[in-house]
Amino acid sequence: MSAGAIVLWTLLLWLGGAASSLVAHPLDPALLEIRESPTGTLDVLWRLPVSRTAEVPLRAILPAACQPLAEPVASRAGSRLTLRWSVRCGDTGLVGSVIGVNGLRERRTDAVLRIHLADGRLIQAVLRGDAPTLTVPESAGRLDILRDYLLLGFAHILGGLDHLLFVLGLVLLVPGHRRLFWTITAFTAGHSVTLALAVLGVVKVPSHPVEALIALTIVVVAVELARAGRGQGPETWIKRFPWAMAFAFGLLHGLGFAGALTEIGLPAHEIPLALATFNLGIEVGQLLCVAVILTAAAGLRRVPRRLPTAVRQLPSYAIGSLAVFWFLERTTAMF
Repeated sequence: MSAGAIVLWTLLLWLGGAASSLVAHPLDPALLEIRESPTGTLDVLWRLPVSRTAEVPLRAILPAACQPLAEPVASRAGSRLTLRWSVRCGDTGLVGSVIGVNGLRERRTDAVLRIHLADGRLIQAVLRGDAPTLTVPESAGRLDILRDYLLLGFAHILGGLDHLLFVLGLVLLVPGHRRLFWTITAFTAGHSVTLALAVLGVVKVPSHPVEALIALTIVVVAVELARAGRGQGPETWIKRFPWAMAFAFGLLHGLGFAGALTEIGLPAHEIPLALATFNLGIEVGQLLCVAVILTAAAGLRRVPRRLPTAVRQLPSYAIGSLAVFWFLERTTAMF
Protein backbone atom coordinates (compact mmCIF):
# COMPACT_ATOMS: atom_id res chain seq x y z
CA MET A 1 0.00 0.00 0.00
CA SER A 2 1.39 3.41 -0.93
CA ALA A 3 2.20 5.93 1.78
CA GLY A 4 -0.20 8.39 0.20
CA ALA A 5 -3.08 5.96 0.48
CA ILE A 6 -2.25 5.18 4.09
CA VAL A 7 -1.96 8.80 5.14
CA LEU A 8 -5.04 10.00 3.26
CA TRP A 9 -7.32 7.26 4.56
CA THR A 10 -6.08 7.54 8.13
CA LEU A 11 -6.42 11.32 8.25
CA LEU A 12 -9.93 11.18 6.80
CA LEU A 13 -10.95 8.62 9.39
CA TRP A 14 -9.24 10.55 12.19
CA LEU A 15 -10.89 13.82 11.18
CA GLY A 16 -14.21 12.01 10.95
CA GLY A 17 -13.73 10.83 14.51
CA ALA A 18 -12.88 14.34 15.70
CA ALA A 19 -15.90 15.78 13.91
CA SER A 20 -18.16 13.36 15.73
CA SER A 21 -16.76 14.46 19.13
CA LEU A 22 -14.71 11.30 19.43
CA VAL A 23 -17.75 9.10 19.97
CA ALA A 24 -16.87 5.48 19.27
CA HIS A 25 -20.32 3.92 19.54
CA PRO A 26 -23.05 6.03 17.93
CA LEU A 27 -25.35 3.03 17.82
CA ASP A 28 -27.26 3.57 21.05
CA PRO A 29 -30.91 3.08 20.18
CA ALA A 30 -33.77 4.10 22.38
CA LEU A 31 -36.05 1.35 23.70
CA LEU A 32 -39.83 1.47 23.88
CA GLU A 33 -41.22 -1.62 25.60
CA ILE A 34 -44.94 -2.12 26.15
CA ARG A 35 -46.63 -4.91 28.12
CA GLU A 36 -50.35 -5.36 27.55
CA SER A 37 -52.57 -6.85 30.23
CA PRO A 38 -55.84 -8.70 29.52
CA THR A 39 -57.75 -5.75 31.03
CA GLY A 40 -56.38 -3.29 28.43
CA THR A 41 -53.82 -1.63 30.71
CA LEU A 42 -50.37 -1.04 29.24
CA ASP A 43 -47.16 -0.91 31.28
CA VAL A 44 -44.76 1.33 29.35
CA LEU A 45 -40.97 1.44 29.63
CA TRP A 46 -39.27 4.25 27.70
CA ARG A 47 -35.47 4.21 27.87
CA LEU A 48 -33.23 6.63 25.97
CA PRO A 49 -29.69 8.00 26.13
CA VAL A 50 -29.42 11.11 28.30
CA SER A 51 -27.52 12.90 25.51
CA ARG A 52 -30.60 12.61 23.35
CA THR A 53 -33.00 14.30 25.74
CA ALA A 54 -31.96 17.78 24.54
CA GLU A 55 -32.41 19.60 21.23
CA VAL A 56 -35.00 17.58 19.28
CA PRO A 57 -36.44 15.21 21.89
CA LEU A 58 -37.41 11.61 21.24
CA ARG A 59 -41.06 11.06 22.19
CA ALA A 60 -42.97 7.81 22.44
CA ILE A 61 -46.17 7.65 20.35
CA LEU A 62 -49.01 5.60 21.87
CA PRO A 63 -52.52 5.04 20.50
CA ALA A 64 -54.69 8.15 20.81
CA ALA A 65 -57.22 6.31 22.98
CA CYS A 66 -54.64 5.61 25.69
CA GLN A 67 -54.97 7.66 28.87
CA PRO A 68 -52.21 7.80 31.52
CA LEU A 69 -53.08 6.34 34.91
CA ALA A 70 -50.22 8.10 36.73
CA GLU A 71 -47.25 10.36 36.12
CA PRO A 72 -44.13 8.66 34.69
CA VAL A 73 -41.52 7.51 37.22
CA ALA A 74 -37.99 8.44 36.10
CA SER A 75 -34.71 6.77 36.97
CA ARG A 76 -31.19 7.08 35.61
CA ALA A 77 -28.47 4.44 35.24
CA GLY A 78 -25.21 5.65 33.72
CA SER A 79 -25.94 7.49 30.50
CA ARG A 80 -29.51 6.23 30.18
CA LEU A 81 -32.78 7.72 31.37
CA THR A 82 -35.69 5.36 32.00
CA LEU A 83 -39.33 6.38 32.31
CA ARG A 84 -42.05 3.98 33.47
CA TRP A 85 -45.78 4.57 33.54
CA SER A 86 -49.11 2.86 32.90
CA VAL A 87 -51.93 3.80 30.53
CA ARG A 88 -55.45 2.56 29.91
CA CYS A 89 -56.34 1.93 26.25
CA GLY A 90 -59.75 0.25 26.40
CA ASP A 91 -60.72 -3.33 25.67
CA THR A 92 -60.04 -3.50 21.92
CA GLY A 93 -56.39 -4.59 22.23
CA LEU A 94 -53.27 -3.27 20.49
CA VAL A 95 -53.46 -5.23 17.23
CA GLY A 96 -54.04 -2.70 14.45
CA SER A 97 -52.94 0.27 16.59
CA VAL A 98 -50.12 2.63 15.59
CA ILE A 99 -47.16 2.92 17.96
CA GLY A 100 -43.87 4.68 17.32
CA VAL A 101 -41.28 7.29 18.22
CA ASN A 102 -41.09 10.94 17.14
CA GLY A 103 -37.72 12.63 16.52
CA LEU A 104 -35.78 9.72 15.01
CA ARG A 105 -35.12 11.45 11.70
CA GLU A 106 -33.88 14.64 13.35
CA ARG A 107 -31.63 12.75 15.80
CA ARG A 108 -30.45 10.30 13.10
CA THR A 109 -30.94 7.35 15.37
CA ASP A 110 -33.08 4.24 15.76
CA ALA A 111 -35.43 2.92 18.40
CA VAL A 112 -36.21 -0.67 19.31
CA LEU A 113 -39.89 -1.38 19.84
CA ARG A 114 -40.97 -4.42 21.86
CA ILE A 115 -44.64 -5.15 22.41
CA HIS A 116 -45.73 -7.99 24.70
CA LEU A 117 -49.35 -8.68 23.79
CA ALA A 118 -51.86 -9.97 26.30
CA ASP A 119 -52.03 -13.38 24.59
CA GLY A 120 -48.28 -13.93 25.12
CA ARG A 121 -47.03 -13.02 21.65
CA LEU A 122 -44.04 -10.71 21.22
CA ILE A 123 -43.91 -8.11 18.45
CA GLN A 124 -40.49 -6.57 17.93
CA ALA A 125 -39.29 -4.03 15.37
CA VAL A 126 -36.61 -1.43 14.79
CA LEU A 127 -38.01 2.04 14.12
CA ARG A 128 -36.03 4.47 11.95
CA GLY A 129 -36.30 8.02 10.71
CA ASP A 130 -38.00 6.95 7.48
CA ALA A 131 -40.31 4.52 9.31
CA PRO A 132 -40.88 5.87 12.85
CA THR A 133 -44.15 4.04 13.51
CA LEU A 134 -45.49 0.49 13.44
CA THR A 135 -49.01 -0.74 12.94
CA VAL A 136 -49.17 -3.66 15.36
CA PRO A 137 -49.55 -6.85 13.30
CA GLU A 138 -50.77 -10.24 14.36
CA SER A 139 -47.14 -11.41 14.67
CA ALA A 140 -43.65 -10.56 13.44
CA GLY A 141 -42.35 -12.45 10.40
CA ARG A 142 -38.91 -14.00 10.08
CA LEU A 143 -38.07 -11.70 7.18
CA ASP A 144 -38.74 -8.67 9.40
CA ILE A 145 -36.37 -10.01 12.06
CA LEU A 146 -33.71 -10.81 9.47
CA ARG A 147 -33.89 -7.33 7.95
CA ASP A 148 -33.93 -5.46 11.25
CA TYR A 149 -31.02 -7.27 12.90
CA LEU A 150 -28.94 -7.30 9.73
CA LEU A 151 -29.26 -3.50 9.53
CA LEU A 152 -28.53 -3.12 13.24
CA GLY A 153 -25.30 -5.10 12.94
CA PHE A 154 -24.30 -3.16 9.83
CA ALA A 155 -24.98 0.17 11.53
CA HIS A 156 -23.07 -0.85 14.65
CA ILE A 157 -19.80 -1.71 12.92
CA LEU A 158 -19.93 1.34 10.63
CA GLY A 159 -20.79 3.59 13.56
CA GLY A 160 -18.15 2.08 15.88
CA LEU A 161 -15.01 4.08 15.07
CA ASP A 162 -12.88 2.05 17.48
CA HIS A 163 -13.71 -1.23 15.72
CA LEU A 164 -13.07 0.39 12.33
CA LEU A 165 -9.70 1.71 13.49
CA PHE A 166 -8.73 -1.78 14.58
CA VAL A 167 -9.69 -3.18 11.17
CA LEU A 168 -7.77 -0.35 9.50
CA GLY A 169 -4.74 -1.22 11.62
CA LEU A 170 -4.94 -4.85 10.49
CA VAL A 171 -5.10 -3.82 6.83
CA LEU A 172 -2.04 -1.58 7.22
CA LEU A 173 -0.09 -4.06 9.33
CA VAL A 174 -0.60 -7.35 7.49
CA PRO A 175 1.04 -7.64 4.04
CA GLY A 176 -0.46 -9.73 1.24
CA HIS A 177 -4.13 -10.29 0.48
CA ARG A 178 -4.04 -13.97 1.42
CA ARG A 179 -2.49 -13.34 4.82
CA LEU A 180 -4.84 -10.41 5.41
CA PHE A 181 -7.83 -12.60 4.53
CA TRP A 182 -6.95 -15.17 7.20
CA THR A 183 -6.24 -12.44 9.74
CA ILE A 184 -9.65 -10.82 9.18
CA THR A 185 -11.25 -14.27 9.30
CA ALA A 186 -9.59 -14.95 12.68
CA PHE A 187 -10.87 -11.60 13.99
CA THR A 188 -14.36 -12.55 12.80
CA ALA A 189 -14.16 -15.94 14.50
CA GLY A 190 -13.04 -14.36 17.76
CA HIS A 191 -15.75 -11.75 18.05
CA SER A 192 -18.44 -14.18 16.84
CA VAL A 193 -17.69 -16.54 19.74
CA THR A 194 -17.90 -13.96 22.52
CA LEU A 195 -20.82 -12.13 20.91
CA ALA A 196 -22.90 -15.29 21.08
CA LEU A 197 -21.73 -16.28 24.57
CA ALA A 198 -22.36 -12.81 26.03
CA VAL A 199 -25.77 -12.27 24.43
CA LEU A 200 -26.95 -15.73 25.52
CA GLY A 201 -25.85 -15.00 29.09
CA VAL A 202 -23.08 -17.62 29.26
CA VAL A 203 -20.42 -14.94 29.81
CA LYS A 204 -21.04 -11.77 31.81
CA VAL A 205 -18.37 -9.07 31.83
CA PRO A 206 -18.79 -5.39 32.92
CA SER A 207 -18.91 -3.10 29.89
CA HIS A 208 -16.50 -0.37 31.09
CA PRO A 209 -13.41 -2.62 31.41
CA VAL A 210 -14.23 -4.24 28.07
CA GLU A 211 -14.44 -0.88 26.30
CA ALA A 212 -11.13 0.21 27.84
CA LEU A 213 -9.44 -3.01 26.75
CA ILE A 214 -10.82 -2.64 23.22
CA ALA A 215 -9.10 0.74 23.04
CA LEU A 216 -5.92 -0.90 24.32
CA THR A 217 -6.01 -3.46 21.47
CA ILE A 218 -5.90 -0.56 19.02
CA VAL A 219 -2.92 0.94 20.88
CA VAL A 220 -1.07 -2.39 20.50
CA VAL A 221 -1.72 -2.45 16.75
CA ALA A 222 -0.61 1.19 16.44
CA VAL A 223 2.64 0.41 18.26
CA GLU A 224 3.28 -2.49 15.87
CA LEU A 225 2.65 -0.17 12.93
CA ALA A 226 5.14 2.34 14.30
CA ARG A 227 7.77 -0.36 14.85
CA ALA A 228 7.27 -1.71 11.35
CA GLY A 229 7.53 1.78 9.86
CA ARG A 230 10.86 2.38 11.55
CA GLY A 231 12.16 -1.14 10.88
CA GLN A 232 12.87 -1.34 14.58
CA GLY A 233 14.03 -4.49 16.33
CA PRO A 234 13.35 -8.17 15.55
CA GLU A 235 10.06 -9.35 14.16
CA THR A 236 7.50 -9.71 16.95
CA TRP A 237 5.05 -12.58 17.40
CA ILE A 238 2.27 -10.26 16.26
CA LYS A 239 3.98 -9.78 12.92
CA ARG A 240 4.70 -13.51 12.64
CA PHE A 241 1.25 -14.67 13.74
CA PRO A 242 -1.19 -11.81 13.06
CA TRP A 243 -4.11 -14.25 12.93
CA ALA A 244 -3.49 -15.27 16.57
CA MET A 245 -3.46 -11.63 17.67
CA ALA A 246 -6.61 -10.91 15.64
CA PHE A 247 -8.45 -13.88 17.17
CA ALA A 248 -7.46 -12.98 20.74
CA PHE A 249 -8.37 -9.32 20.32
CA GLY A 250 -11.54 -10.33 18.48
CA LEU A 251 -12.74 -12.01 21.67
CA LEU A 252 -12.68 -8.59 23.37
CA HIS A 253 -14.35 -6.80 20.47
CA GLY A 254 -17.12 -9.40 20.50
CA LEU A 255 -17.94 -8.46 24.08
CA GLY A 256 -18.20 -4.86 22.90
CA PHE A 257 -20.58 -5.84 20.09
CA ALA A 258 -22.63 -7.80 22.62
CA GLY A 259 -23.23 -4.68 24.71
CA ALA A 260 -25.34 -3.09 21.99
CA LEU A 261 -27.20 -6.31 21.18
CA THR A 262 -27.92 -7.08 24.84
CA GLU A 263 -29.45 -3.62 25.23
CA ILE A 264 -31.62 -4.18 22.16
CA GLY A 265 -32.59 -7.73 23.10
CA LEU A 266 -33.41 -10.79 21.02
CA PRO A 267 -36.86 -12.07 20.04
CA ALA A 268 -37.48 -15.10 22.23
CA HIS A 269 -38.86 -17.24 19.39
CA GLU A 270 -36.08 -16.41 16.89
CA ILE A 271 -32.87 -16.07 18.93
CA PRO A 272 -30.58 -17.99 16.51
CA LEU A 273 -31.86 -16.05 13.49
CA ALA A 274 -31.53 -12.64 15.15
CA LEU A 275 -28.07 -13.42 16.54
CA ALA A 276 -26.82 -14.77 13.20
CA THR A 277 -28.14 -11.85 11.16
CA PHE A 278 -26.78 -9.25 13.60
CA ASN A 279 -23.37 -10.89 13.30
CA LEU A 280 -23.75 -11.06 9.51
CA GLY A 281 -24.51 -7.34 9.44
CA ILE A 282 -21.28 -6.70 11.35
CA GLU A 283 -19.33 -8.78 8.82
CA VAL A 284 -20.86 -7.00 5.84
CA GLY A 285 -19.88 -3.63 7.31
CA GLN A 286 -16.41 -4.89 8.19
CA LEU A 287 -15.78 -6.25 4.67
CA LEU A 288 -17.08 -2.99 3.20
CA CYS A 289 -14.51 -1.12 5.31
CA VAL A 290 -11.69 -3.38 4.08
CA ALA A 291 -12.85 -3.04 0.47
CA VAL A 292 -12.90 0.77 0.68
CA ILE A 293 -9.38 0.86 2.14
CA LEU A 294 -7.96 -1.49 -0.49
CA THR A 295 -9.75 0.35 -3.30
CA ALA A 296 -8.42 3.71 -2.11
CA ALA A 297 -4.93 2.22 -1.87
CA ALA A 298 -5.11 0.81 -5.39
CA GLY A 299 -6.21 4.19 -6.77
CA LEU A 300 -3.58 6.21 -4.94
CA ARG A 301 -0.78 3.73 -5.56
CA ARG A 302 -0.36 5.33 -8.99
CA VAL A 303 0.71 8.62 -7.41
CA PRO A 304 4.49 8.65 -8.07
CA ARG A 305 5.43 11.04 -5.29
CA ARG A 306 7.17 9.35 -2.33
CA LEU A 307 6.47 10.87 1.05
CA PRO A 308 9.13 11.39 3.76
CA THR A 309 9.48 8.71 6.44
CA ALA A 310 8.06 11.03 9.12
CA VAL A 311 4.90 11.54 7.11
CA ARG A 312 4.52 7.82 6.48
CA GLN A 313 4.47 7.36 10.26
CA LEU A 314 1.34 9.49 10.59
CA PRO A 315 -1.13 6.54 10.39
CA SER A 316 0.32 4.77 13.42
CA TYR A 317 0.44 7.96 15.50
CA ALA A 318 -3.04 9.06 14.41
CA ILE A 319 -4.55 5.68 15.27
CA GLY A 320 -2.53 5.39 18.47
CA SER A 321 -3.29 8.86 19.80
CA LEU A 322 -7.03 8.40 19.33
CA ALA A 323 -6.90 4.94 20.93
CA VAL A 324 -4.92 6.26 23.93
CA PHE A 325 -7.52 9.00 24.38
CA TRP A 326 -10.31 6.40 24.43
CA PHE A 327 -8.37 4.17 26.82
CA LEU A 328 -7.83 7.01 29.30
CA GLU A 329 -11.41 8.24 28.94
CA ARG A 330 -12.91 4.78 29.47
CA THR A 331 -10.56 3.92 32.31
CA THR A 332 -11.49 7.15 34.07
CA ALA A 333 -15.19 6.37 33.57
CA MET A 334 -14.79 3.18 35.61
CA PHE A 335 -14.02 5.27 38.70
